[in-house]
Amino acid sequence: MRTSGRREFVLSSALCGIGIGLMGSVVNASTPGFKNEGKRIGIIGLDTSHSIAFTKALNGPDAGETYLGYKIVAAYPFGSREIVSSSERIPGYTEEVKKYGVEIVNSIDDLLPEVDVVMLETNDGRLHLEQALQVIKAGKRMFIDKPVTASLADAILLYEVAKKQDVPIFSSSSLRYIAGMDELLSGKIGKILGAETYSPAKLEKTHPDLFWYGIHGVEALFTAMGTGCKSVVRISNADTDLVVGSWNDGRIGTFRGIRKGKLDYGGTIFGEKGIQSFGNYSGYDSLLVQIIRFFDSGIVPVKPEETLEILAFMEAADLSKANNGTAVELDFIWKKAHKTASGQSK
Repeated sequence: MRTSGRREFVLSSALCGIGIGLMGSVVNASTPGFKNEGKRIGIIGLDTSHSIAFTKALNGPDAGETYLGYKIVAAYPFGSREIVSSSERIPGYTEEVKKYGVEIVNSIDDLLPEVDVVMLETNDGRLHLEQALQVIKAGKRMFIDKPVTASLADAILLYEVAKKQDVPIFSSSSLRYIAGMDELLSGKIGKILGAETYSPAKLEKTHPDLFWYGIHGVEALFTAMGTGCKSVVRISNADTDLVVGSWNDGRIGTFRGIRKGKLDYGGTIFGEKGIQSFGNYSGYDSLLVQIIRFFDSGIVPVKPEETLEILAFMEAADLSKANNGTAVELDFIWKKAHKTASGQSK
């Protein structure tokens, strides 16, 4: 995917401002406002239903103590301007959040002084690095909705910058918290020997195939299996994807992406003591609870290494598809992405 001149300029400016690869001032723990000091949430991107769902849950009359008093107070609407299915939502979603007392601002620069933490909800993952770097420069904890970025290289750079600036960031699909997963991970069926998951896998031409929607089922797969995938094989046609991952310890995990017929989320975990399915998907509440706990504590629920490996898995799946189902080693994907990220930071 080619990088636009505008994106290069903003990225270079942001990296310069936080002292990554270029001379400039460095935000650190002594910078005023660096640490989380309140419960005001800002949203970037009103082009996804997630923004509406989170606003209703947090600002609605039934929020109660579940969300520790956190409220969404301001939003910058954009957002994808190129993906029509996303951009056409912005006017209606803007009016919707205003009903819940959310102030609409004209830029991310205008948003940041008004909030303590940020939800980056922009549906277009290609914009996430540019937008997130502005938040990191301001030293604010941030949740980044799926996909964390639209490439592994962008994500590597993003996490490197966040780590150097000691700014916690968290990204996850709500499928990580699907019903039944916790008890299986806690040992109900013994050691997990393998898993198969499924989810809708709608494609969007601006993103690598699984980054757009298949990421939900892939996240569930990694929730069950953990990190350590070494190679990926993908079989694909217009209606279905079947992606098989081989883990370093000999375990095998599979993801089925659905584009025809009944669309649903779920899977099966194979353990030493039993085999059990998990599901049903019940919405965003479980994820939102994790987001608020993260905002409050600064403790990231999902290690960056796992989030990055999910992206590596999906990029390997794309390359396998391009090579007619040939196995792709994740080491190759990692090396290529690190080289690209290194070039972007200079």
